[in-house]
Amino acid sequence: MIFGQKNEDLTGWLNSSTIFWQSRLHLKSIQMTKFRCKAALRPMYFCRDALLLDMDFLDRYRDIVPDFKAFRAIQSRPLFSSARINTLKINKDLLLERLCEEAVPYQIFDWYPLGLKMDVESPGKLVENLLGHIHIQEELSMVPPLVLGPMPGESILDLCASPGSKTTQISAMMENRGLVIANEPSLARIAALRSNCERLGAMNVAITRYDGRNFPRGSFDRVLVDAPCSAEGRERRGPGVIERSNCKRSLDLSVLQIGLLKNAIRLTKPGGVVVYSTCTYAPEENEMVVSAVLNELAIMNESDEAEESAKAHLERVMISGLQECPGISEWNGHDLGQEMSLSARYYPHMNDTGGFFVAKIIKS
Repeated sequence: MIFGQKNEDLTGWLNSSTIFWQSRLHLKSIQMTKFRCKAALRPMYFCRDALLLDMDFLDRYRDIVPDFKAFRAIQSRPLFSSARINTLKINKDLLLERLCEEAVPYQIFDWYPLGLKMDVESPGKLVENLLGHIHIQEELSMVPPLVLGPMPGESILDLCASPGSKTTQISAMMENRGLVIANEPSLARIAALRSNCERLGAMNVAITRYDGRNFPRGSFDRVLVDAPCSAEGRERRGPGVIERSNCKRSLDLSVLQIGLLKNAIRLTKPGGVVVYSTCTYAPEENEMVVSAVLNELAIMNESDEAEESAKAHLERVMISGLQECPGISEWNGHDLGQEMSLSARYYPHMNDTGGFFVAKIIKS
């Protein structure tokens, strides 16, 4: 589904993608990628915390979370409502003026001028949201697009796009100029993605439906991988997430996450940016995923397969006004490398938010 005016470059890209996807040679390379992914993950499967249940599962993070007592305590406190001002449809000053006229209480984020904390029971029912002037979005969900840094005129891939909060934020940052491919493998989730793009006026977005690990071709300036995860950082939005957490689930998800990140790097132009993010605390889904992919790239570059691989390195993640912790370099006896400290962990008690992990990778 394409939003916006006819774009000959986009039409050609989609047509050639279909042809390329049908290639048996490419299917064979996908099978090889899956095999390498599984092989790279094998050393990680030991987990000391597999028997921890319910909220006790958080105890496994005691040694890596500063002020662990406050971290545990805040999990039971509801998260405030937050929204992003959609500059594709309205000027910021005009939007704030309208909120004041309607006596809607709000507070602008300290770290992001387009983010709002809203003291409203059902912000989704506000006319400003229905008109697309604002978009209800969790505060830390706005971080990955800012780290990605899309520019007008660029070619961007959002590999796991639904429901479209980050996709439409990227489109707004690009001022509807350039191309955003919003990929979502789940047919059931396409409707929400499409609806949000239409409501928010994201006219430079095209929606595709591939397993992100097998996204067929492209050469993108920047790729966002907001990966499916165990979502432990969303506990404050509604209790029960932590109860479903367990080490086996994180390890199973990490196989998918590694495949997504590997393909994202493959699809990125030399010198381009890949941002990997999750809303979980589990190192198995965060630093261990990034470390496994970067290590595999390094091994391939030293082997006979160097001609078909690429080099990549991490760049520090830092958002002025937000307090982050550096990524961890060791977990359960696994040395993940000092480079992992360049990634960022955001904990709920440090910013009164949810929880998030963000890593920025530069392909070279």
